[in-house]
Amino acid sequence: MNDEMESRTNASTDYQIVIDRLNKTYKTDESETVALEDFTLSIKKGELISIVGPSGCGKTTILRLIAGLLDSTSGTIMIDGRICTKPGADRGMVFQDFALFQWRSVRKNVEFGLEIAKVPKEERNVIVDKYLSIVGLEQFANSRVHELSGGMKQRVGIARALVTNPDVILMDEPFGALDAQTRNLMQKKLIEILDETDTTIIFVTHSVDEAVYLSDRVVVLTKRPAKIRDIVDVPWPRPRDRASEDFTRLRKQILEELEHENERI
Repeated sequence: MNDEMESRTNASTDYQIVIDRLNKTYKTDESETVALEDFTLSIKKGELISIVGPSGCGKTTILRLIAGLLDSTSGTIMIDGRICTKPGADRGMVFQDFALFQWRSVRKNVEFGLEIAKVPKEERNVIVDKYLSIVGLEQFANSRVHELSGGMKQRVGIARALVTNPDVILMDEPFGALDAQTRNLMQKKLIEILDETDTTIIFVTHSVDEAVYLSDRVVVLTKRPAKIRDIVDVPWPRPRDRASEDFTRLRKQILEELEHENERI
């Protein structure tokens, strides 16, 4: 880990999320697999952090640990000074496969978390209307999920994650199943949502182009067991010009690091 990375991870006072020496080993009766090793990262409120790495290196494992859906083997995750060991309303998750309730309308999908929290119906309606507007689906509130395009379904998933006002949203390849044009549109919509809500986002993707386009910083992982190989600043304001020399140079740098990892024995 270089000096810049070390100074970032050690200076925890200004950070919303502090992940310290996180390790995860999957064990069965026959074997054990070390998926994550000494993962240390600090994230400021309102940052969008992308995680990229070789296939199968443990990107989704990191998200599931932060979400509280997995137990770590060792290490700690702190959000706003509280140690996180189980799921909580302070974190929302958006999945690649949408994970929507097919039998519910758009509105009913979005308000699901508020129902679980027993928020009164009138208050639910006001909150849901706000987030349907943010994701641009107010005219489709009563539509059924099967009537929507892939991009619209993903917007429903994002609204559902936002509606409970979480401190952190975890996004696991949310645009990976979309066609290229819809994916670009959803990236632009996510930037608008970030500007509207100031939510902290941790975003797993296989696309380096997507990571550079969206992120404040890109975390590059090694092959399994996943460690942090590099943390790359993306210093330009959003939206970004994918055709610029700076964008191309940074994308090439990250791609070369990933290529080196994939070639490593």
